[in-house]
Amino acid sequence: MNWDDVRIFLAVARAGQILGAARRLELNHATVSRRVAALEDALGAKLFRRLTTGSELTPAGERLLDVAERMEAEMIAARSALAQGDEAVSGTVRIGAPDGFGVAFLASRLGALTAEHRDLRIQLVPVPRSFSLSRREADIAITTERPQAGRLVAQKLVDYSLGLYASREYVASNGLPEAQSDLMAHRLVGYVPDLVFSPSLAYAQEFSPEWDAAFSISSALGQVEAVRSGAGIGILHAFIARAMPDLVPVEAAKPIRRAYWLVYHESVRPLRRIQAVAAFITGAVERERRLFV
Repeated sequence: MNWDDVRIFLAVARAGQILGAARRLELNHATVSRRVAALEDALGAKLFRRLTTGSELTPAGERLLDVAERMEAEMIAARSALAQGDEAVSGTVRIGAPDGFGVAFLASRLGALTAEHRDLRIQLVPVPRSFSLSRREADIAITTERPQAGRLVAQKLVDYSLGLYASREYVASNGLPEAQSDLMAHRLVGYVPDLVFSPSLAYAQEFSPEWDAAFSISSALGQVEAVRSGAGIGILHAFIARAMPDLVPVEAAKPIRRAYWLVYHESVRPLRRIQAVAAFITGAVERERRLFV
């Protein structure tokens, strides 16, 4: 079995389409299609179903995917072992993170890492969505839940809290609710329910069973800005809100706790750039743990 053909098979499996894989590999569409066909001929099995929406793995393809990922992990480990004499940390690492943590915490700190390692390239994707590590949408993901499936390495970073906040301007005009039952008499800012990508982030009912936001935003930082503008009372990350003097806590409901996890695929564990970035993020959080408590 030709490793180059297996590498192309992995790219198609992860992209879900030949065209997307060709772009990632910087190869011609026809070349990718031909190499997949060659691998199928060599194995005597159909690996993909061609659909109008892309390429779907067949049962044989699913079985090969597991083998191919183990082969990839061995190749990565071998290259890493052979390069141990070279101390340079180089290459590109893409980090996928929720926008609150990604923008409010990571963005201002990762520059120190690229300054230390001149050949390292960081891509930070701080958006409110989940990332597939098996499809290589990110090399490292920051999640709000520990993954329960897949060949993933997970490390808990830190607990953080979310609480109710309002702007001083809003409080001056509308007062503060004294009890949870009073919240419904106020304008509320919240998330867009059908765009919540993790059950752990659907937390509005923990603050009020009747939570009904008049203004919904699918971004944690967008909710912060809406609350700061006086749009209403919102559920905000405490480590972000506490740094803003124009926001005041609303004590009608107790804060809730969540956690951030650092996750990457088992196959990239030997890569020095992955270990360097993971260690930097872990160290930065540990040094500033007081922000989250």
